[in-house]
Amino acid sequence: MKFKKIHTDKHSKARVGIITTDHGDIQTPIFMPVGTAGTVKAVHTHELTEEIGAQIILGNTYHLYLRPGLQVLESAGGLHRFNKWDKPILTDSGGYQVYSLAANRKITEEGVKFKSHIDGSTHFFSPEYAIDIQRIIGGDIIMAFDECPPYPSDHNYVKKSMELTHRWLKRCMSHFDNTPSKYSYEQSLVPIVQGGVYPDLRRQSAEFVCSVESEAYAIGGLSVGESHELMYEMTDIVCNILPQEQARYLMGVGTPENIIESIGLGIDMFDCVLPTRNARHGILYTHEGIINIKNQKWETDHSPIDEQSECRTSRQHSKAYLRHLMKQGEILGAQLATLQNLSFFLSIVKQAREKILADEFVSWKNHILPIITRRL
Repeated sequence: MKFKKIHTDKHSKARVGIITTDHGDIQTPIFMPVGTAGTVKAVHTHELTEEIGAQIILGNTYHLYLRPGLQVLESAGGLHRFNKWDKPILTDSGGYQVYSLAANRKITEEGVKFKSHIDGSTHFFSPEYAIDIQRIIGGDIIMAFDECPPYPSDHNYVKKSMELTHRWLKRCMSHFDNTPSKYSYEQSLVPIVQGGVYPDLRRQSAEFVCSVESEAYAIGGLSVGESHELMYEMTDIVCNILPQEQARYLMGVGTPENIIESIGLGIDMFDCVLPTRNARHGILYTHEGIINIKNQKWETDHSPIDEQSECRTSRQHSKAYLRHLMKQGEILGAQLATLQNLSFFLSIVKQAREKILADEFVSWKNHILPIITRRL
């Protein structure tokens, strides 16, 4: 993986760049749809490219490790061949999912023992094994194994957690350097900055992580319950320390507003389950505002789902029809809603790229945020 910064907005820290991988280029800033179990829920791979213009998707190490399992993935030749996605893939390390199993896991210096949410079976992830798993899954960009401390946590706990993450990072890097890629393309390992909501720990972690050579650096442990203001403060602190010539990835973020604000702080890459999860519950993000399509007010609204959408199906089908599908529990409803939301998220980062190149990002941000965050 290589990152090339193209332009920085004159009035903010917002940047435009290109990430180059063996599976293709990624224009940044970019939103990455989450394909937890090898699929972005309710969407075909050809729709991701042809309908909404996705450039990269995520695979989830924890879930893919449990199902379909490493034997199946390796026999297929990796996730790209298994799900027929020929563009870049980023895999997380499984650390966040293990963190979410608080009642069913035990963290030690060696790694994390946890119980499967599927059948209760016991498993163990070490930093080295997390690398091995991601080698087999075959992501172009793979993440270091880390501990994500819960929010709120006291300073002492977060400090110890951060230091453990740093020690694990050294083990990840050593193991990564001593193991080859399994398939016919290169993989890149990305370290993660932790430190909770404590400025001193965020600075310390960012400085430590910068000592590790990488084409990208990730910011983890945010969007876990803290206020948006705290999230932006921590992101800004870290971005002021991370090198200017490498990509920056804010993990698990977020709403369209979060994404736009964080682009202004210098973030290049985002992922979140929000657009796909909310779609299945009838919450739509549109260029006019946020819609709960299940509300009765849309029952006879035969206007397009989103007239300004770059997604053809969102311009073709009406709000009334989508409401009918959702109320009936039709699978097509979830599909159309998901296409709309992902198309919208990718549209706003595309617009952000255009406005940064024109040095108009700040005025665009101030104009668009009140519109797209209002409830219709």
